[in-house]
Amino acid sequence: MALSQRVGFEVIKVEGMARAGWLYTAHGAVPTPAFMPVATHGALKAFPHHLLHDARLILANTYHLYLRPGPLLLSEAGGLHRFMGWPYALLTDSGGYQVFSLASHRRLTEEGVLFKSHLDGSLHLFTPEKVVEIQRVIGSDIQMVLDVCPPYPATAAEMAEALRLTHAWAPRARKAFLEAPMAYGYPIQQFAIVQGGVDPELRRASYAALKPWGFEGWAVGGLAVGEPFELRQPILHLMGKLLPEDKPRYVMGLGTPRDVLEAIAAGMDLMDCVLPTRNARHGQIFTSEGILPIRNAQFRADFTSLPPWGYTRAYLHHLFRSQDPLAFVLATAANLHFFLSLLAEARERIIAGTFAEWRTTIEPRLSQRCSAA
Repeated sequence: MALSQRVGFEVIKVEGMARAGWLYTAHGAVPTPAFMPVATHGALKAFPHHLLHDARLILANTYHLYLRPGPLLLSEAGGLHRFMGWPYALLTDSGGYQVFSLASHRRLTEEGVLFKSHLDGSLHLFTPEKVVEIQRVIGSDIQMVLDVCPPYPATAAEMAEALRLTHAWAPRARKAFLEAPMAYGYPIQQFAIVQGGVDPELRRASYAALKPWGFEGWAVGGLAVGEPFELRQPILHLMGKLLPEDKPRYVMGLGTPRDVLEAIAAGMDLMDCVLPTRNARHGQIFTSEGILPIRNAQFRADFTSLPPWGYTRAYLHHLFRSQDPLAFVLATAANLHFFLSLLAEARERIIAGTFAEWRTTIEPRLSQRCSAA
């Protein structure tokens, strides 16, 4: 596809706080709200991405791509788009979540994050500036600043230190980005990450600290890290009211259908999660009628077809029972189709002005366990 020099964001319809819009990138326009399938190492687990027809934006992991295959090879390939053969938009995280999830292998400093590779134990330093450069080599259309994602629950001291470093690193990342806001000849964008856990005042303070730096978009970090839905929900809605109306809003790591719909209702535009691919490999299939535990014996003779390719539930049950790797492919295809279709319909409903009514109708079914037809 021909590269575009147009980047930015446009809201075309609002219903309540829910928004439908377009996120413009060098690798095409992304209809929002959008769910980003996760391609951690530049690949969707158990699914060839050339078959991912309904996604225009996927997420890859800076930390993992830095360690393997490494910036040198990615540079030689001309960036991740060319390396993996993906023609549409890419978003990369900053490695900040690995700061959270690999806590035993890292040390936070004023300069950045010193960490041990989980592959070979070698030492590496991520500074805000280095993370910008790594993502520029990756060639991601949207890159995230380096931040500190505190755990849940976090002590007051842990939260204060996480915010202090996040707010100190963001201006450094922004300066490094603005020195060369291009990758391989096309324009790229940089998003800030608002932290603060489930404390509304800390969230407001985090946004206020980051607001002056003029980022192209905004992310809500530090949710879906173990906090209950009842504490997450008000933070989502606060962020929907607080973050700029003319910039895209990305809530990081949310994945259940209930969470996705809540995020849309709160005014979020982008979301990602490994749930569709990870749970597929464990035999959990998401459908508009609920969740199918497809390994269960009840599906042995259930000949209901599964989208998008029409293989039956019984056949998928058989593949899992036979331990055939094709089971992972078909289950992943079904789950990605469900999530991408859910977001596409949410967008259509917002444009039609019926999102709230539709959500009320569909949401109760999405989390229930289904029996065989």
